[in-house]
Amino acid sequence: MPELPEVETIRRDLQGEVVGRKIKTVEVRNGRTVRRHATAKQFRTCVEGKTITAIDRAGKYLLLRLDDGYTLVVHLGMSGQLQRAKGPKEPKAPHTHAVFTFTQGGQLRFVDPRTFGEIFASAGPEEGTERLPELAHLGFDPLEDVMSWEKFWVLLSSHKAGLKNLMMDQEFVAGIGNMYADEILFAAGLRYDRLSNSLSSQEVRRLYRSMVETLTEAVKRRGSSLADEQYRDLFGEVGDYQGQHQAYDREGQACRRCRATIVKVKSGGRSTYFCDHCQV
Repeated sequence: MPELPEVETIRRDLQGEVVGRKIKTVEVRNGRTVRRHATAKQFRTCVEGKTITAIDRAGKYLLLRLDDGYTLVVHLGMSGQLQRAKGPKEPKAPHTHAVFTFTQGGQLRFVDPRTFGEIFASAGPEEGTERLPELAHLGFDPLEDVMSWEKFWVLLSSHKAGLKNLMMDQEFVAGIGNMYADEILFAAGLRYDRLSNSLSSQEVRRLYRSMVETLTEAVKRRGSSLADEQYRDLFGEVGDYQGQHQAYDREGQACRRCRATIVKVKSGGRSTYFCDHCQV
């Protein structure tokens, strides 16, 4: 699943490609993609004829701001991609479920083989709030919501949960999934099953720094594309950060910090990669 670095990469691509463009028509080729709306027609009515004014992100959600106050929200799910196309004559990839055609020419296409992704139009934040009501459940954004390590410590200490499960809880921190949780915890030298309220002040500082630095570096390298290469950016290119992975998908290989062996265990139904020697 694309996580925060991959979604932020696409956000930056969209910023330079679609801001200022007017949506002429929308073709919905699979109703499941716009399942929050009663009908595909209702969804089209919300976005056709509107101009994209800005691109934001909330965790793993892309937010395309429209000139009438609505927001076009895109969640890539497990396998979703946004693809730029020069025009309707350009061949469509299999599993293209929605096509946005701009009055200035060109298209934005939503491709999603596993159909876990979605697109919907939100009327905007409720009065007195800054967040869309559909995303009000999300926790803090580790790159956008800068905080002191002391505040982070308070948040951690208010829970009694395994660190990896908590880092992947979108209501605690938005945008981190299985892959980057493993990388962040490796960088911090902490086990996946350490309880969140058991950390020392030094360990909290290390975890917060590792979270911000790991995600920032992954964005700089345009995200991670694994062997299936399902994640691609707006231009169809794969990411580069997978070559920097220290733990994820490195079972049986030498730890690059202590030379012990990276192991894999099942935790919460997911594969977890870590060094049993230097993560404590």
